[in-house]
Amino acid sequence: MSWLNDDEPDEEFGEWDESDARVRPNPKGNRPRTKTRPDHGDSIIGRVLAVDRGRYTVLVDEDAPDERVLTTTRARELRDQAIVTGDRVDLVGDTSGDEGSLARIVRIRERTTLLRRSADDTDEVERIIVANADQLMIVVAAADPEPRPRLVDRYLVAAYDAGITPLMVITKTDLRDPDEFLANFAGLDIPVFRSGQGEHGVEGRVLEELAPALAGHTTVAVGHSGVGKSTLVNALVPGTDRAVGIVNAVTGRGRHTSSSTVSLRVPSGGWIIDTPGVRSFGLGHVNPDNILKSFSDLLAVSQDCPRGCTHLPDAPDCALNEAVAEGRLSAERVDSLQRLLLSLKS
Repeated sequence: MSWLNDDEPDEEFGEWDESDARVRPNPKGNRPRTKTRPDHGDSIIGRVLAVDRGRYTVLVDEDAPDERVLTTTRARELRDQAIVTGDRVDLVGDTSGDEGSLARIVRIRERTTLLRRSADDTDEVERIIVANADQLMIVVAAADPEPRPRLVDRYLVAAYDAGITPLMVITKTDLRDPDEFLANFAGLDIPVFRSGQGEHGVEGRVLEELAPALAGHTTVAVGHSGVGKSTLVNALVPGTDRAVGIVNAVTGRGRHTSSSTVSLRVPSGGWIIDTPGVRSFGLGHVNPDNILKSFSDLLAVSQDCPRGCTHLPDAPDCALNEAVAEGRLSAERVDSLQRLLLSLKS
């Protein structure tokens, strides 16, 4: 087989080199793959209002004469990144907003805050609830269902961990005086708004008080199922028609009604993000060392604790336990802190 000898060209094939080799054509006509991504210099900025099964409702040209809402999808390179309500994103493609048009999210802008929770305290995998909120509106019913101080403590921990300012709305105050419940948080500087159920729904007084507090802010509303959160959101943003449920007379628990997280524009200015009602709020993603920061009334006293103090009930020379024994601190407040610390250490 002389063709194996480079010095003796085969009579059938003659002399040849690499330039004679045929390159197989690409049947699909696609360009070779590259890791270089376009910079999308022609992209526009939008605000994610809602997420639904791989489609994103995005507001662009906010407050401009041609403000419009787009239906979008995500670019392939973002498939492993969570896009959530409140995100600021860059979009390309058909950004006209016409019926049937579909734009594409190609970049998530830097987030200022992230409100997160985990499935439970043992799960360190975080679930991002919303991005770029600067206020957390904790909605609690004075009765029906019973208020849960421990759940509110968890909301507060998540808020302070995220750098979000909390405020509280107490609903159904016509059923019970909430002062005893609010005593659990007397040491915290949290604005509190009270709302009863008037003849025509949510009392107008609380709406007048809340509107200035929401103006200019992005506020995320959270609350136990059945506390009246969606009713309050519907009153704050007329025409919204968020689903409203009832409380089970046997279990005392509310039903999950709102199944999605949606950002809504408040007429007085600002945005409110309504979230589905939850019965638990895991903090497995939170560093236990940061929990004390959410209890500002206890933080100053803890400065007198010995280095490495766990602040648990059996911690030696703990200044918090000593302050409770001397009546200088609320036993309920310290108990709230210790329960959270114990749940994260288990």
